[in-house]
Amino acid sequence: MTIKEAQEVIDKWINTTGIRYFNELTNTAMLMEEVGEVARIMARQYGEQSFKKSDREVNLADEMADVLFVLMCLANQTGIDLTDALEKNLQKKSIRDADRHKNNEKLK
Repeated sequence: MTIKEAQEVIDKWINTTGIRYFNELTNTAMLMEEVGEVARIMARQYGEQSFKKSDREVNLADEMADVLFVLMCLANQTGIDLTDALEKNLQKKSIRDADRHKNNEKLK
């Protein structure tokens, strides 16, 4: 599925199963909540924190998909084509960082 297709599928789902979009502020808060859930898993799975018994059934892929879903909702609501935005962003990074990382002693 392409990013554009995913945005279209989510829009259709929201307007049928979800009834309507939550407002942009609510979706922004939900995005932060979902990112926090990913951070919590990362801190426990790859960092130094330990899982509580109630945390052991977490699914990192599912939580990342939740982040992507809400981000795509916000993109749809604000008229952003994420394919175009990502292509432009990668082009910007490629120009800006053409030599930056190669010359970073910390990365060698």
